[in-house]
Amino acid sequence: MLELSLNTKATLLLAAPLIVGRDKDSANILTHRELRNLETRLEDMGAELADLLSADADQLLANHRHVIDTVRIERLLARGFLLSQAVEQWRARSIWVMSRHDEIYPQTLKDRLQADCPALLYGCGKWSLLDSGGLAVVGSRNANGALVEYTREVGRLAAEANRTLISGGARGIDQAAMQGALESGGHVTGVLSHDLRRSAMRREHRDSLIDERLALISPYDPNAGFDVGNAMRRNKLIYALADAALIMSATLDRGGTWSGATEQLDKLRLTRVYVRSAGNRSRALEALKEKGALPWPNPNDAEALNEALCPPAASAKEIQAQMTFDLSV
Repeated sequence: MLELSLNTKATLLLAAPLIVGRDKDSANILTHRELRNLETRLEDMGAELADLLSADADQLLANHRHVIDTVRIERLLARGFLLSQAVEQWRARSIWVMSRHDEIYPQTLKDRLQADCPALLYGCGKWSLLDSGGLAVVGSRNANGALVEYTREVGRLAAEANRTLISGGARGIDQAAMQGALESGGHVTGVLSHDLRRSAMRREHRDSLIDERLALISPYDPNAGFDVGNAMRRNKLIYALADAALIMSATLDRGGTWSGATEQLDKLRLTRVYVRSAGNRSRALEALKEKGALPWPNPNDAEALNEALCPPAASAKEIQAQMTFDLSV
């Protein structure tokens, strides 16, 4: 079981809701931006979050009351008993938690999301899968039988190619892709938007978690219920963890799959985005191609899938542009 570092404990006290009971201070936890600002101020002082839990914490805060809301910080840090209750409940379900200060925190997320990487990641299963790359498969919750089976085949092919399958864990396309990979002995990372606690206890996940072929993670408290905003925000983690993403289905101009895909194509560009090219045509998928998504090459063996996940070679023009940029620095 992963032991909590002091930085992670401090992060939990300051920025986690700790949904294990009634706590009047949970509503006043630090936002992502506020936590980042606090970390920056502490770094300027030659300190870190862990120092707020040390014997010198009172003096550290007293010396900087002009730049830190020390009353608010002290009230949040006083939630130690509530944190111990939460940790006990998580450990009973084999749930671990890490902060971005921990060495085992996925380097992929730090590199790609930088300041936007989640302060905390909760999870169960094999956390080393988070830095293994792989293929993200996403799509609508409502899908017909033929598309669900096609998605399972993609999951099976990912397992055959020894590439991690990454998805969001929602019913429909997400679950079909994950099931296909797990049924074929593959490795899977499920990035959940809510209710990690219940997912960790589900019978269908038990063997894969024990065999270390499955990691379930979430940037949200393990007891958190469904929230549309959280579901949208966690989409970027799915893309950030992957070497490439395949969108099986979407609804034009609405829904989480469409929102996540357009965010990648229009703004973030964290990884290559493919769209399904077999079966019935889709207005949403055609619109995503117009935004820059690539048609899925429909690989039929492990070698072809690995080729689809490899970054394309830079053209002579791109190489020349990079050389020009380097010389101008």
